[in-house]
Amino acid sequence: MTTSHHVPSETPRAAALLGRSFGSIPALVVLHGAERPGQPALIQGESQLGYGDLVRGMKRVAAALQREGLGKTDSIAICGATSIDYVVLYLGALLAGLVVAPLSPSSSREALIRMIVDSGAKRLFADPDVARLVGDDPRLPATTSLMDLDAWLDASVPADSEPRAVDVGPDDPFNIIYSSGTTGDPKGIVQPAMMRWMHLVRARANGVGPRSVALYSTPLYSNTTLASFFGAIGVGATSVLMAKFDTRDYLELAQRHRVTHTMLVPVQYRRLLADPGFNAYDLSSFVMKSSTSAPFPAELKAETLRRWPGGLTEVYGMTEGGGTCVLEAHRHPGKLHTVGVPAPGHDVRMIDDAGREVPRGEVGEIVGRSLSMMTGYRNRPAETAEIEWLDGEGRRYIRSGDVGRFDDDGFVTLLDRKKDMIISGGFNVFPSDLEAVLREHRDLLESTVVGVASEQWGETPVAFVVVRPGAAPNAAAIRAWANERLGKMQRLADLRIVERLPRSPIGKVLKRELRDAYRP
Repeated sequence: MTTSHHVPSETPRAAALLGRSFGSIPALVVLHGAERPGQPALIQGESQLGYGDLVRGMKRVAAALQREGLGKTDSIAICGATSIDYVVLYLGALLAGLVVAPLSPSSSREALIRMIVDSGAKRLFADPDVARLVGDDPRLPATTSLMDLDAWLDASVPADSEPRAVDVGPDDPFNIIYSSGTTGDPKGIVQPAMMRWMHLVRARANGVGPRSVALYSTPLYSNTTLASFFGAIGVGATSVLMAKFDTRDYLELAQRHRVTHTMLVPVQYRRLLADPGFNAYDLSSFVMKSSTSAPFPAELKAETLRRWPGGLTEVYGMTEGGGTCVLEAHRHPGKLHTVGVPAPGHDVRMIDDAGREVPRGEVGEIVGRSLSMMTGYRNRPAETAEIEWLDGEGRRYIRSGDVGRFDDDGFVTLLDRKKDMIISGGFNVFPSDLEAVLREHRDLLESTVVGVASEQWGETPVAFVVVRPGAAPNAAAIRAWANERLGKMQRLADLRIVERLPRSPIGKVLKRELRDAYRP
């Protein structure tokens, strides 16, 4: 099956709604269901759901939740693999004015329970294995299996149910995204409806419209996916869903459905380009590819531009919002080492440790403000205050925790996470500088650098590397090679060869795991 592109452009009603400074994404989906019911909204495998059927499902979900007594700003939690039913449930809850907390199924039992309780969820919808994992803990709300969503709806409301209309404002909560679910203490990031609306505005700027086909291979609980997905569904595009990323499956879907847009994390670009069959696929339909969530090496951007048709946009920002930078890599091939310039309407600045703004060109922590900002961390006012910075006029900015600087052209160079910066002998050492050198070694596939405690220096750099298939390098020789190219205070104290780097479900290297497990 190949997705049809014979759909109309934005209708006058849709264009009027999309042209507003704020609007309801679920209301837009309902409009698409009325105006182009047969257009594919969601595709997964051989299953397809048109906008008309999507809206009917959304309305049934909204009516069922309302019948159970849930109303505006009440929350539900969803924990499961990507599926069409997952989307119908998510959008139906939003249509009823509810707040959704999408949770990672790979979280530990205790982390899941903490997140569900913290979210205030009145009901949990989960895959069967998740339901078995959390069990019947008395702290949890009633649980419905995502596999039994149709049965729950059949028992709750008639097929043609119409929910009560709900008016949602720009500051009302849209969803709660948890910052961690595998390690650490998860924090619930409350994103308002305006924040998601601004993601839709960015999607339109990237050329996403009713004729677009977007391919998603990262999970729906991740803000990486949702920040792009809600824009696509809001403008009436077709979204192709993958429950699990696989390079060959991705390439086949991209060719089969004539995909025009995608959001991938950098490690996925690397794996796709390394697939021996990559060049055999017809990817000429691509208009724009995007990337976010992890550092995107300049040489990988260059290879992507060279080998993959269409534009390439890197989006630098946080789930908490604040200041976002955008690099249109296809327009600025000389700036691939940067994360671009502040997005329209985004005010990005650099501050020192004392909270003072630093001049252009100097290194500082990146802070930003925009219409796309979280309300705060749920139930954590003190931690919310810690991540905020106020300028001289009392305006609220969000601290990124990242260190960077502006160049003379206004492009931002990202140096490192502030917490990952190594202070060795009183000198600041940026792991990203060391990783850039290691990427030049022909036998290395991946590398990362962390700081470990040192009696002599306070902290000292240690590298963890993955070698290319067929290579048989010596760790001491690689370390010596790197140290010949590094400054005196940058030199590696140790280098370990590992089979793989630990990563989060969306591809971020988990440096803390390496740092905690390291033994000299």
